[in-house]
Amino acid sequence: MNAPALSSWSLPALRQRWQPRLPGLLLVAALSAVALWLAGLPWLQSHGLSALTVAIVAGIVIGNTVYAPLAPASAAGVGFAKHWLLRAGIVLYGLRLTFQDIGHVGTAGILMDVLVVASTFGLACWLGTRVFKLDRDAAMLIGAGSAICGAAAVMAAEPVVRGRAAQVTVAVSTVVVFGTLSMFLYPVLYELVQAHGWLAMDARQYGLFTGATVHEVAQVVAAGRAVSEAAADTAVITKMVRVMLLAPFLVVLSLWLARGSKGTHDGTGKARIVVPWFAFGFVAVAGINSLHLLPAGLQAALIQADTVLLAMAMAALGLTTHVSALRQAGLKPLLLALVLFGWLLFGGLAIHQGVLALLG
Repeated sequence: MNAPALSSWSLPALRQRWQPRLPGLLLVAALSAVALWLAGLPWLQSHGLSALTVAIVAGIVIGNTVYAPLAPASAAGVGFAKHWLLRAGIVLYGLRLTFQDIGHVGTAGILMDVLVVASTFGLACWLGTRVFKLDRDAAMLIGAGSAICGAAAVMAAEPVVRGRAAQVTVAVSTVVVFGTLSMFLYPVLYELVQAHGWLAMDARQYGLFTGATVHEVAQVVAAGRAVSEAAADTAVITKMVRVMLLAPFLVVLSLWLARGSKGTHDGTGKARIVVPWFAFGFVAVAGINSLHLLPAGLQAALIQADTVLLAMAMAALGLTTHVSALRQAGLKPLLLALVLFGWLLFGGLAIHQGVLALLG
């Protein structure tokens, strides 16, 4: 009875399964290695550009220049990277978080994060479909990137939303544009607030605001450090709590999509819920990390491996994205992201001040 199962793990079976994937996996591995090296350069670090951002840009460049002749041989490995390596990367992303982080920011930080995520994503869905007439998948992906944690959230939402590669790339691009802008703008606005006394905001409160509203973790670090190390510490912890909302967000999104026409249907015509199992893996890994069972060296190595996996997935996405598809998307996705950026800045500030006033 077990012969078929055992034969599937035999050396010939494994070779047959993995050999077609090797060219594509080697290609995305090479691109991710280049991205990791470039992301380590001081100039890119100072501008908050992560390896994930560099990887997708490198993938787009190669994908629209020399990739066409390589595509037939590389397709299997590139597809594997986009699907399975992405999910593995999201699960291991939990190693960057602990449940203790929640206690560090208190009720105020948690409430700010929840309100910012819910309002930003809801606004993205409503404006994207009703005002800008975008496809709902595109609006959701842009909303997820703006609301939670940038490129990682876009990539995590893609299996649930089932968006196209071009839509994912457009969403990631908006994160790069407006996240980078916020990284420079926030410290300037903070200095203006301090100079003119417009708001009573100290470094810790600035950190709460930054962590709750800036797109990427790297951008949060840069915006926080531009003010002070104390502001950066609070901002990063607030951001990590916001990242932790990714798992419940994906589950709720899956349940919501299953109720509408976008749900995947079974043979009876009823909507079937697409359960994002990797989201539960993400929470489980964060829980394990909260127990501090892993040696520091092993945890650091796993986090580095996670960065590599996510960079490979982003490179694979870039390889399958054509510039023509980005041009076809037009200005509407960028305009939606611009409005969401304005909401994160001004609406997020209103949420920040309201929560602080409510909780004293």
